[in-house]
Amino acid sequence: MSIVSQRAQSLGTENAFIVLAEVNKLIREGRDVVSFCIGQPDFHTPMNVQDAAVKAIREGKHGYTPSAGIAELRQAVAQEIARTRGVDVTPDDVVVAAGAKPFIGYTILSVTDYGAGDEVIYPVPGFPIYESQIKANGAVGVPIFLREARNFSLDPAELEAKITPKTKLLILNSPQNPTGGIIPKKDIEAIAAILRKHPQVWVYADEIYGRLIYDGEFHSIASEPGMLERTIISDGVSKTYAMTGWRLGYVANRKLAPYFTTWITNTESCASQITQWAGVEALTGPQDDADKMREIFHQRRDLVVSLLNAVPGVSCKSPGGAFYAWPNVTEACQMTGCKDSEEFRKRLLNEAGVAVLADIHFGPRGEGEGQHIRLSYAASDEAIREGVGRIDAFVRKNSR
Repeated sequence: MSIVSQRAQSLGTENAFIVLAEVNKLIREGRDVVSFCIGQPDFHTPMNVQDAAVKAIREGKHGYTPSAGIAELRQAVAQEIARTRGVDVTPDDVVVAAGAKPFIGYTILSVTDYGAGDEVIYPVPGFPIYESQIKANGAVGVPIFLREARNFSLDPAELEAKITPKTKLLILNSPQNPTGGIIPKKDIEAIAAILRKHPQVWVYADEIYGRLIYDGEFHSIASEPGMLERTIISDGVSKTYAMTGWRLGYVANRKLAPYFTTWITNTESCASQITQWAGVEALTGPQDDADKMREIFHQRRDLVVSLLNAVPGVSCKSPGGAFYAWPNVTEACQMTGCKDSEEFRKRLLNEAGVAVLADIHFGPRGEGEGQHIRLSYAASDEAIREGVGRIDAFVRKNSR
């Protein structure tokens, strides 16, 4: 009898897509649902970017490309990274793929050996694919908890205590999914100082939300002395330019670039050439639409936080970046008789018609952290007002 591997059976997923399927099923059944579950901009891709893709098609630029990406895009990426991080990056350091997500797996595959006990430190709560890829690729996951008391920034002292001779990779994500937290410069400097003591540790810097910052400035660990060579800078066009479905991401690291290229040759061959030409235009063309989207997200951030903090039993810190709110609903759960955030989420969906994600969708809950849910405020002002209004009405109606 044919057997499915344990690796495949234990492979994790993104619960946002599972909840989205639930939402779509309810909508097909005629239910009215306000959805805050999926993390993608609700804007159209800028017209100049769309036009660049059409132009590429018309000119026959739709075949295979080098696995690392077309030279024009790698040049544009190198210039963008150099400009935004203040580091020396060349096109040869850059590799392009169908989204930034594949590079999580490619990085783990490139710096750890399967079953050797190599450790990867990753943030919790965090993007669930981190943990999934660590396990699938035979490494040992070491969670480091992001705490509300620190505005969901990694604690350098806790990081130092978790590093062992087996530690091969640290995953950093700032601005962060799901909390919207930002690692401040002082913490970035402290993390870099710690890592200088442990030269065997690589850093995967997931900076996909780096252009979506509302408070303060963006700081990349790659900009710290001695860190560029050991940092895999990961970014893409999905969030900044509303291009999630186009699938285009990229990384920069001089030493690992050839290995990433080989992984791509072995898996996806190359990113779509059409999308790559659109990416060139996104990075080098007018930035007016991207700047406008960022400003709208900023306004929505302020709106959703103010509305959530008016809901009984809910408290929400103001996220510094990305487009996620991470309200604490511990008291609201108690008021409504929900045992935890997952029951609260399910009841919001089925009784109030509001789709959110629970904290357990992003890893185990840290001790003493209470209950949280995630709302993506990549939605209209009207949807935000309506959705949070429904949460408010649900809590008030069901309070005991």
